[in-house]
Amino acid sequence: MSDHDIEASDAEERMAASTSDASLRRSLERSAEIERAIATDPSKFRIMTGDRPTGNLHVGHYFGSLANRVRLQNAGVETFVLIADYQVITDRDGTGPIKERALSLMADYLAIGIDPSRSTIYAHSAVPALNQLMLPFLSLVTDSELRRNPTVKAELDDSNGRPMSGLLLTYPVHQAADILFCKANLVPVGKDQLPHLEQTRVIARRFDERYGRAVPDRPVFPQAEALLSEAASVLGMDGTKMSKSKGNTIDLSMDATETAQRIKRAVTDADRFITFDPTNRPEVSNLVMIGALCTGRTPESVADEIGNGGGGGLKKFVTEAVNEFFAPIRARRIELAADPGYLLSVLRAGNAHANEVADATLADVRAAMNMAY
Repeated sequence: MSDHDIEASDAEERMAASTSDASLRRSLERSAEIERAIATDPSKFRIMTGDRPTGNLHVGHYFGSLANRVRLQNAGVETFVLIADYQVITDRDGTGPIKERALSLMADYLAIGIDPSRSTIYAHSAVPALNQLMLPFLSLVTDSELRRNPTVKAELDDSNGRPMSGLLLTYPVHQAADILFCKANLVPVGKDQLPHLEQTRVIARRFDERYGRAVPDRPVFPQAEALLSEAASVLGMDGTKMSKSKGNTIDLSMDATETAQRIKRAVTDADRFITFDPTNRPEVSNLVMIGALCTGRTPESVADEIGNGGGGGLKKFVTEAVNEFFAPIRARRIELAADPGYLLSVLRAGNAHANEVADATLADVRAAMNMAY
């Protein structure tokens, strides 16, 4: 590669980064506007969110997204919560103990405060009309567009030549169906998920342009917007991303003893004096942040209190804070997990409502496509 090519490549990267930064700023500004609108009239919004049933939810999930779902629900926003069971097989050879994991998700959701009288909890596989939307949606995207999607591209880059399944390649389209089946107009996301939402917006717009409208004065699908959260990113106990597959999590389902054991093994550093410095001391600062989140304090005040207490003092503080904060959630979760019949009844009721919504949406789609016969 010539010096000219390198300079051109660097310029393209800088331009892309600048565009991305500008897009993020606009998204943050719009999210602030949406929050103000929710406070004024939450009935204007419908949210779709959810998780794959691949393992236990943990404190990273709680502070990253779950608590925000409860906040929005309690603010009066209609909420759809997906148990994304079909998405389990996008990158796996089987489903594993999927029913047990789905019920575990249900127990977590209800224990943290998701209220089935105000939120609809449902499963992919139980809503046929949702999945049927994949067919017309696939006609609106190209192979190259899908391969440029960050999630698909990352999987392809990491595949070492392993063939990609059709389901994984079309994962962004399935996500669009998840959002659009219920005509959600708001999706809580992190900045890394913005490209997925933009693909959904493109599909909604192209459907209107290509196939038309069931009702003349409005598109079949809304342009769903992102609600970017300011939630802190919580790392795992080894200093890397908290992940179900790494065994570095503090699960919502853990008891106080298991929590203490997990935090005791957490990575710190050799400096005894505790400070909050995420750039230079990420592992220590992560523990400080967890302690702060659980006590409702600033991380700086937590670090100041521990001071010369060292790693041991920090871990003791965090253990007590986590166990105290999650004690009522865990107690409720134990009750819920002991009654799988109740969990199934809640899920089936949610599935029934999701099917009503999906069937109505599919009817609109078929009308717009002149297939209502």
